[in-house]
Order: sequence, then structure tokens, then C-alpha cells
Amino acid sequence: MSENTQDEEVLKQIEREVRMQEGARKLLAACSRREQALEASKSLLTYNARILALLSQLQGMRKAQILQRAGCRPSEDIVPCLGKIALSDLRIPLMWKDSEYFKNKGDLHRCAVFCLFQCGTEIHDTDLVMVDRTLTDICFEDTVIFNEVGPEFQLRVELYSTSTEEDSSPGALGARRMSRLGGSLGRSSGKKIRAAFESAAVCGSISSGEDAGPESVSLPSSPTLGPKYNLLAHTTLRIEHVQEGFKTHDLSLAATEDSTFWLPLYGNMCCRLVAQPLCMIQPVRSGQLKVKLEEDLNCWQNVHGVLRGQSLLCYQSEDDLESENKPLLVIPIKKDTLICVSERDPVNCQSIYISTQHQEEDVTYTLSTHTPEDTQHWTEALWEHVYNMSQWKQCCDHLMKIEMLSSRKPTTVKQGSLYHEMVTPSSPREGLVLPDLSDEIRTLLSSYYKERYD
Repeated sequence: MSENTQDEEVLKQIEREVRMQEGARKLLAACSRREQALEASKSLLTYNARILALLSQLQGMRKAQILQRAGCRPSEDIVPCLGKIALSDLRIPLMWKDSEYFKNKGDLHRCAVFCLFQCGTEIHDTDLVMVDRTLTDICFEDTVIFNEVGPEFQLRVELYSTSTEEDSSPGALGARRMSRLGGSLGRSSGKKIRAAFESAAVCGSISSGEDAGPESVSLPSSPTLGPKYNLLAHTTLRIEHVQEGFKTHDLSLAATEDSTFWLPLYGNMCCRLVAQPLCMIQPVRSGQLKVKLEEDLNCWQNVHGVLRGQSLLCYQSEDDLESENKPLLVIPIKKDTLICVSERDPVNCQSIYISTQHQEEDVTYTLSTHTPEDTQHWTEALWEHVYNMSQWKQCCDHLMKIEMLSSRKPTTVKQGSLYHEMVTPSSPREGLVLPDLSDEIRTLLSSYYKERYD
């Protein structure tokens, strides 16, 4: 892809987010219901975060282009394969005072909260959840998937909160109608982008924390109209945090008890973070091979090889692969497998030696191909595959499963209690999830732009 094409693609993404940002701003000004204002303000904050991330990406691309024109070549180091990561079942325990939770005394402090997830330039948000002292945990049912990340990924998790007792949008709720959504968005994409940058800069800034990635976005303040969301806590997850089951992670708190949006967090969260590198789910290479099955130099078997996951599968023919028959031989490929090439075989010009462990014993398998070119291609594919597995570490010990949970449902859900698991064996309570207005707002925005540009 040429430099101009890359720039144009990012600019198109920025312009798309700018249009959504402007529409969300107009919708926020026209909201007549508090629930709509909460949802619209959350959407606007998310659009601002995406614009900042894309602007950062564009700046990085243009810097690289300038360096390349100046004769500074980019690094030619081997780049590991990409993969997908998924975060699900996020639970954040709360630590209410005894007088508040057990004795039910004091004001019913209620907040609307949501999470923002950023990995590179890809940003997702969760549903809104209403939280008060009747809940012991904040539970997010969303399954968030990032499809194209490298093993060096940094997944930033940010928890935002706003008090629902505050005036959500002074002079706006109930005073304006949806017909006020008209108005020009401007015709110059440059003006839009500059305006979006100024707006997003007001609503957030590039994070400078030690645990934040180079493109992380932190949004400490919210739009001038509507509910004011504030950063309550955050953390950054990396490859070392990936495992099949649930794991507890530390949170960095960003608010104090005197804040109106404050909630009594324990300082940790529990979630399931899994990864699926492409080398584990897609065939890396397939084709004809010869496998040495016995010590006799002349005992070779023609097979159809498929390199995928932790195995080099050797079928008698390609038909056996298509008919899902069991392979003739399975050669284990692991992160510490050694691959080397020798030309000392008197029968075949070159042989590929695969040294690995099988059933806790060191085993060496000998392969050959029909042409030197095939030998080179297979050797490079094996080397690259082992390198990818070594970079993705424990993510390649086995194929992790990504479970898609139903999300964005406007139903009452039961929230299990991490609070009780750590403090008391009392039974979990039910928590109310804010009615889902995302589809409603997206429909309104879609209708608005259809009328504007058709």
C-alpha cells in the first residue's frame, strides 16, 4: 500500500469519527431524557478517544515517511505474526462501609459507569451500568475482541464514572427537540479534523503514565454539555497477563473519596484475557514432503504436510486431509524446537532436521523435499513458525477458546460477588443495568446523516 493510500485511509477513518462525534454532540444537546444524555455523553467521549488515537497514528506514519525520505531505513527485524485477543467477564469489586452496605444508612450514592478499552488505535466501550451500595461488584458482560494485535500489545482498560445526582445537561434536558439536529457540519475535512482535534483535546489528553502504551488515550474530563464522566481507575494488560482462566489484576486509582463520581474500589479487577495467534489457528504452509520413517536411508514416505499450531501434520495424500482422516505422522512443533538443514544425505540433496521433545524424550525427525526451492520455503516457514510461537509465549501452549457472550441486552442480570468471596459468605444481590440506548442513538444518527447527504 502506497504512502498516499495509507494516509487517505486514516483520514477517512478520522472524518468518519468526526461526523459521528458531531452528530453525538448535537444529539446530546437535544436529549430530553437523562438516560439518553448518559449514553450520548459516553458515545461522545468514545469518539473523542478514537479521534485522538487516529491522529496519533497519522502523526507516526508521517514521521516514518519523513525519516524514510531522509535515507533512514526502517528496521528489517523479523516481525512476529498478528493475532486476536479477547477480554471478557470483567468484574470490579466494591468496598462499601459497613454502615452503608450492611446497615443501609446514608444517602444512596449512585453513579453511571462504563469501561473504555484501547489497544493501538482500536477502541471499544462497554454498556453503562448503574452502581450504588446495593451492588458489591461492577460487572460488565461484554466480550471485547481486538483482531489484529502483535505479541507486544498493550491493552489499556479505563473505568469512567459520573454521579447521576448531578444536573446532566443544564438548560438542555427537555428544552430542545430532535428537530434541532440540523445544521452544517462543514465541507472541509481539514477544518473538521482540526475542530475534532481541538474538541478531543479539551475532553482528553495523551496519557503519560508509566503503564500506558505509546498510543494510549486518557480522558480525564467529559464534554461541556451533559453528564461529566471522569476517569476513576485504569490498568494496562500485556501478554504476561494472558491465561485461560480468570485472573485478578491491580488497578491504579485516579479519584479520591471527596469526588462526586467516586466509588469505593478495592483496587483490583478480575477478568478473562485470552489470545489466539494466527499461527495457532491458520495453516502456515502445506505441500508435498518426504519423511524418513526408519533408520534405513532409503526408507522415505511421500506425504502431504500441513504446518499448523503445535504440529506438522503428515497425511498420506491431500485427499486424506480433505476427508479428515487421521494423519500418518504428527511431528510436534514447540517454542524450543530446533530446525536445521544438512546437505550430507547421500540420497537426497538436502534434509531438514526437526529436533523436539515428544513424550518427554528428545526426538529428531528427518524431512526432505523434491526441489531445493521447496526445501528453502519449508525451512523458512518452520523457522518463522517457531519464532512466532516463542514471541507469543504461553499463548501457544494450546489453542485458547474465545467465548462470545451475549451483550448489550436491556435485561436485569445477576451479579456474583467478589466482595463476598473476599469478605463475607453472604448471598449475591441483583444489580440493575441501564437500559440499552446504543441502538436507538445509532439509529437516530444514521437517519440524520441519511437526510443530510442523500
